[in-house]
Amino acid sequence: MKTSKPKKGGADLRREIDFLEAVRVRCPGDIPTIKALGELYTQAGRYAEGLLADMELTRICPTESMVWYNLACSHAILNNKDDAFRALTQAVNLGYRDLSWMRQDKDLDSIRNDQRFRALLQRLKT
Repeated sequence: MKTSKPKKGGADLRREIDFLEAVRVRCPGDIPTIKALGELYTQAGRYAEGLLADMELTRICPTESMVWYNLACSHAILNNKDDAFRALTQAVNLGYRDLSWMRQDKDLDSIRNDQRFRALLQRLKT
């Protein structure tokens, strides 16, 4: 889901990340700031930092399906397949239902051919 927005230029992206990191220091638990940083880190190719932001969000917002979906995306990007499936399953358990997006989301490419992915898609169809 994270890659759905157009990418920004390198300098603009760095400035925005720097700004939001400063906001995060002042407001460490601010959910919109952490979500924005997670997305920006991913856009900037800073996948490990994006993963950490997503992991923090699952602790802060444990019942939010989209947070778990984004965590699955971060794990899949880093080729952590088992962790990606755990997070994606949790997203579905919590109500994530965008089957169409899940089928095309490039962030999930590393797990798309796995039987567990097909099983989750089938589960969403029913």
